[in-house]
Amino acid sequence: MSEPRTVLAAPPVVDPAVLCGIEQFLYREAALLDEWRLDEWLALMHPDVVYRVPAEDSAEGDPHTTLQVIHDDHQLLAGRVVRLKSKHAHAESPKSRTRRMVTNVRAEQPEPGTYVVHSNFHVLRTRLGRLDQFIGHYEHTLLVAPDTGPVPDYRILERVARLDHDLVEAGGTVSIVL
Repeated sequence: MSEPRTVLAAPPVVDPAVLCGIEQFLYREAALLDEWRLDEWLALMHPDVVYRVPAEDSAEGDPHTTLQVIHDDHQLLAGRVVRLKSKHAHAESPKSRTRRMVTNVRAEQPEPGTYVVHSNFHVLRTRLGRLDQFIGHYEHTLLVAPDTGPVPDYRILERVARLDHDLVEAGGTVSIVL
């Protein structure tokens, strides 16, 4: 298994206030998912969002030519949220309980108003007496949301969750938002 390669292509963010704001945004996103506040989480997405979970052996490949466990645009992501909230989502009835740890947040600013953020994650999911663990690396592309005032808020343009293990090791399915 290859290690995730975090190569900062632009200058790193060194302003502590900006980095803290980005970290707080990621922690809020994690809390919304853990609390199943999926509509509020979806509101964090830019209309052109792409959400991907590459297959382990194609994590560094082109998403258009390599296997992806999940490859959603905004419409598919909105449909995923509707299904997860539905009583007909058998894979999530009863709902999983999750806890997300987001750590080692690093950011770069390729252009004004855009941040590429790298972080590590550990998602624990418990459902029906079973504990599954997902460990990996996030890459978020964040855009500063318009009209957010002196403290910027962000919208997610791209969200990639690269797992450090095979799905079989984590229970075999991804029925939650990683």
